[in-house]
Amino acid sequence: MNGEEALERYLASLAARDASPHTRRAYATALGTYLAWLGAAGLDWRTPERAALRRYLAELTKGHARTTVAQRLAAIRSLYRWSRRTGLVSADPWASLATPRRPRRLPAVLATEEIERLLDAVGEEAGGPATMPGSPSRSSPAATRLRHALALRDVALVETAYAAGLRISELAGARLAALDLARGEIRVAGKGRKERICLLGRPARSALGAYFVDGRSALLARAGEEPRFTDAVFLNHRGEPLGVRGIRYRLHRAALRAGLPDDATPHTLRHSFATHLLDGGADLRVVQELLGHADLATTQIYTHVAPGRLRSVYRRAHPRAGEGGSR
Repeated sequence: MNGEEALERYLASLAARDASPHTRRAYATALGTYLAWLGAAGLDWRTPERAALRRYLAELTKGHARTTVAQRLAAIRSLYRWSRRTGLVSADPWASLATPRRPRRLPAVLATEEIERLLDAVGEEAGGPATMPGSPSRSSPAATRLRHALALRDVALVETAYAAGLRISELAGARLAALDLARGEIRVAGKGRKERICLLGRPARSALGAYFVDGRSALLARAGEEPRFTDAVFLNHRGEPLGVRGIRYRLHRAALRAGLPDDATPHTLRHSFATHLLDGGADLRVVQELLGHADLATTQIYTHVAPGRLRSVYRRAHPRAGEGGSR
């Protein structure tokens, strides 16, 4: 089997495993470039020589950032692991080759005071879409109702993201049938379509309740005379499901209004959720379960940004922790 055929089958296997479209596109680009390079060098993709792989790595390193190099090498290694499992190759030619690893950055985290500022901002920041084509004048009663509905939605959005530690795709994919306000639970489909139950505290439940009473119905009414039914929790100003780009845009505007750091994103709320749980004494495996991480090592990065929790555990557990420790 030639490289193009193998790549087509491999990408089909990713789709069958519910890999995200973004991952499939990135892997298709990385592997297409790699296989084309091997073909131009007259090499069989199944058994390239080690010296040739070193040349490819040198060219890759010279022209790209470390993160890009690490991402492309991860795609290549994944292709060969799959090829071994399916019997297309007998060995991984990259297995014995030392390659640079992706630099691991500590996630950005908001303080609780900053989250309060963000909530204040989203409560005020709801005027943007009212000036879009087809929207009522900002001074009309309809525009006022729209801004109020959007403000309720955005407060519920932030409260839900922070309370449950949801990914932005999970927020966009939240459905009414998966939400139980009485129990304070929301069921989401995470990476690989793995379902998990996430918890909602009283502020999030209250914000969602207010949004359902006075916000969502007002947005749904803007979908037209015969709106199609949608069970999406969060709607845009046209009464349609609010997508990932819309969530990112709305929260970015609110973050700027709140004076938050430039790197604050919807995912920052997820980082903050995990870090604040650990600071409060939560067990690492509980946080892993709530985040939906398959590997505990992924969750462990938050121990590096929760020094308060580490210090308090040390003081409680170490027999000589209370004697200064700085001598």
